[in-house]
Amino acid sequence: MRIHTLHREQLLDGTPEEVFPFFADAFNLEALTPPLLKFRVVTPRPIELYAGALIQYALKLRGVPVSWLTSIQRWDPPHAFVDTQIKGPYALWHHTHTFEPTADGSGTLMKDTVRYGIAFGPIGDLVHALFVKKDVEGIFDFRAVEIPRLLADFRAAQATPAT
Repeated sequence: MRIHTLHREQLLDGTPEEVFPFFADAFNLEALTPPLLKFRVVTPRPIELYAGALIQYALKLRGVPVSWLTSIQRWDPPHAFVDTQIKGPYALWHHTHTFEPTADGSGTLMKDTVRYGIAFGPIGDLVHALFVKKDVEGIFDFRAVEIPRLLADFRAAQATPAT
């Protein structure tokens, strides 16, 4: 099995302490996933995240229903977390999220590194080239657009006093 790696970086408004809580809510992943995938969190609320936590998702890949079980392997708020697929569509899925303060301290550099692999030997390479690479990149392209908007809404809601 060939291991593929996707790297993405994005500057976010707010310090790691201010932005990390958005990513600490597993249900925000629903809004960060393209609607075509019909992604939803199956694990009931509330989900407490910690190293060893398990989260169950359901989605559709090219119309095929898929169950995905994730394990949080590392939980280090507000600096980083790592999730890995226990059960799902990939032979390997290892996603590292890091949050670093910008030099001026006003923002956050968010980095995503995803190592993933597909089964099926040489056929897996073809499947990756024809479909999977574009699909994975498309998910992260979608997130790059949606995160600033969703994060701004989340932070505004956090700042609004409860009535």
